[in-house]
Amino acid sequence: MPDFRVRATEEELMDDLSLASDELRQNLDELETINTWLGGYAPVLHALDRLRPHFPAGRPLRLADLGSGGGDTLRQVARWARRRGVAVELIGIDANRFMLDYAAARSTAYPEISYQQADIFSPEFQQQSFDVLTASLFCHHFPDEQLTHLLKQWHTQATQAVIINDLHRHPLAYHSIRWLTRLLGGSRLVQNDAPLSVARAFTRREWQHLLATAGISRYQLRWRWAFRWQVILDK
Repeated sequence: MPDFRVRATEEELMDDLSLASDELRQNLDELETINTWLGGYAPVLHALDRLRPHFPAGRPLRLADLGSGGGDTLRQVARWARRRGVAVELIGIDANRFMLDYAAARSTAYPEISYQQADIFSPEFQQQSFDVLTASLFCHHFPDEQLTHLLKQWHTQATQAVIINDLHRHPLAYHSIRWLTRLLGGSRLVQNDAPLSVARAFTRREWQHLLATAGISRYQLRWRWAFRWQVILDK
């Protein structure tokens, strides 16, 4: 049983960048299903609706999704943009080649999406600029010190905003997802990583501390169903 007073430090199975198997493919499918059922894309799409009046005129919005995994968030953003007639250039950034290939295969109907293998800590990646950066269920993979550095970096790279969609560390969220993944006969990866992700996630006070430490004062922090934090870093 985790101590919900502090963030867990145990690494998730998906943190292994060498993972490349049918089991990982099944896990990515399961995560997309869970996010769809539980409204897991709403924090990003809601933020884009709020930011839309400030999008650049005369060219596509350039948006990169960090730790894009199976590309499900980008496909949701592409559908959102099509419904609203918003021109977009969407880039998925991930370090795992297998995930990028999986995501590309699932995204063939979306020519506005491309994928890039990159180390987000590398100078080459840090020199790239985007209108909007999104990070969905990505921040909890990093300890506080690394995450503080990343928040500063992303805030510099994004010309308009950074949108963060991550989990709220809470006993109800932990036990609910633990029960749900077992009830539905989820893969070994999702049964291990889904509750562990909650244990590695954040409270409101922790987000406020992380952002203050990163020197970021202009932001919006909202709780969203189901047990999500929506963080928008304004420019």
